[in-house]
Amino acid sequence: MIRPCAFGYNEQTAVNNVFQVAVSGNDISQRALCEFDELVRLLASKGVEVHIVQDTPDPPTPDAIFPNNWISFHEDGHMVLYPMFARNRRAERKTSVLRYLEQRFSFFQQIDLSFYEQQDKFLEGTGSMVLDRAAKIAYACRSPRTHNKVLEDFCKRIGYTPCVFDATDQLGRAYYHTNVMMTVTHRLVIICLDSIQNEADKKRVLSSIEASKKDWLAISQEQVASFAGNMFELQGHGARPLLVMSTRAFTSLTPLQCEQLSRYNDMIHSSLATIESAGGGSARCMLTEIPG
Repeated sequence: MIRPCAFGYNEQTAVNNVFQVAVSGNDISQRALCEFDELVRLLASKGVEVHIVQDTPDPPTPDAIFPNNWISFHEDGHMVLYPMFARNRRAERKTSVLRYLEQRFSFFQQIDLSFYEQQDKFLEGTGSMVLDRAAKIAYACRSPRTHNKVLEDFCKRIGYTPCVFDATDQLGRAYYHTNVMMTVTHRLVIICLDSIQNEADKKRVLSSIEASKKDWLAISQEQVASFAGNMFELQGHGARPLLVMSTRAFTSLTPLQCEQLSRYNDMIHSSLATIESAGGGSARCMLTEIPG
């Protein structure tokens, strides 16, 4: 996790992230810090090992709190760097962060896909893709931030099968990232099927989920707007894995959905109101997993 230094509303990402809201007030950065620290405390209290890297003021990176978009780690030892849509987000690939990682996880071999930025082709990590790591499937909805060629390159290098589809909100706008409408856990896929209008796409996604031997739970587009698709599964000190989400996402769930999710995971949540509004991302976006 990256503890932010200059968190704020990013106009360069707002052009295709409809979740962002221009939040008023001079204390946005401080409020985001408090939300960040509270989530870290919650995770640590549940036995999750959290590595925190402090962001630096120069260059300013208002979205540094969302590191899963520019870097990912994989079980085979690879570390992947990704091409970013917004020019000011490319500065998040800071030497200080990479040095911290190299000192503690030196076994990682680097794959750098950031050169695709020169071709205006993007793939924003585990935002653009929702990875089923067990079944080696990369789910991805098409958007200005997710280019087929880069996705295919990633899948070829890492050994994944792409599952590509279109997903839109109630106004027909493409979701900027797949991980706002879909979450994959070890036994369950949480997905907004209503956002996949093309029946062939929907059938292909459901067939892929079935082939992975996972159950699925449907969420609505209204719940996606509350970041109920932006959850993430982590292992703490308990026998059951945790399902991490924001309080906003949690309160959007129905009692039946909570009952269904509780069959597989212990649900935990923390308020991320400022981060969600100004940044347009939620709990999953703040977490870059390092496989054990």
